[in-house]
Amino acid sequence: MPAVETVRGPVDAAALGRTLMHEHVFVLGAENVQNYGAGDWWDEEEKVADAAGKLRELAGLGVTTIADPTVWGLGRYLPRIQRVNERVPELNIIVATGIYTYNDVPFQFHHRGPGTLVDQGPDPMIADFTRDLTEGIAGTGVRAAFLKCAVDAPGLTPGVERVLRAVAAAHRETGAPVTVHTESSIHAGRTVVGLLGEEGVDLAKVVVGHAGDSNDLDYLMELADTGAILGMDRFGLDIINPTSERVATVAALCERGYADRMVLSHDASCFIDWFGPDPATVPAMQPNWNYRHISEDVLPALRAAGVSDGQIDQMLVENPRRYFTR
Repeated sequence: MPAVETVRGPVDAAALGRTLMHEHVFVLGAENVQNYGAGDWWDEEEKVADAAGKLRELAGLGVTTIADPTVWGLGRYLPRIQRVNERVPELNIIVATGIYTYNDVPFQFHHRGPGTLVDQGPDPMIADFTRDLTEGIAGTGVRAAFLKCAVDAPGLTPGVERVLRAVAAAHRETGAPVTVHTESSIHAGRTVVGLLGEEGVDLAKVVVGHAGDSNDLDYLMELADTGAILGMDRFGLDIINPTSERVATVAALCERGYADRMVLSHDASCFIDWFGPDPATVPAMQPNWNYRHISEDVLPALRAAGVSDGQIDQMLVENPRRYFTR
């Protein structure tokens, strides 16, 4: 089988094993950490050690790979991820390239690119994404293995559209698969499969992220019928959709023959600064939003709902392997 790029180098696709397709290690505002974290709430050594412990615990539950879609806009910093992964060699971490925005492109692109003050050909985002995929990220030698972008409640704003089209171009150039954060309440997945399909993206290499926030079976089957993969990837975020309903939706889709077009995950992190510096905030607010929830709670619930072990392996092993190697 072909190799898949990870933080520690290429791994044979057959060795990916049980894979959670949407987990962050850290979600951090770099300027927040640099200006207000050091000496206050951010201790680099402490956070690296904590992350290694949490990921080692995950590996102990039988998960061998996570796909981390932390890109520009979410605080991607590969040297820190490398340090964590050195302490947890039993876990593969696959990283991404792209831009995470709900509205505008970063200011660094406002005046560069087609139709801007400095219009010198193709969108410079394409070259950046492609370099991350083919040469490595920021001099680390770590190559991204997939692309990430987002369509949230504001919809297809000009900035969001520009990022999606740049992601599509990088996909056409490299064949790298794509994951898109979507807002299910506005059925943003339709926008994603429509635009990416128009751009010539192989929809079988697209994960519609956070599709599992919805229990609308007609909407979910419509997306899956395009060939796209449904990201049932926020287990534990009960404030958006309770675990019991997420489980019922996955079970219903499995019964209808869609196990080959779903992947599972939590969208959790070892530390996220969106809710303030106190690491106790997230467990208090959403106690199930952690890396253990699927292994310990969701899989038994799926089996109780009639999902077979073969279907679970399809969603956790076979679909991720196919996504990264088609």
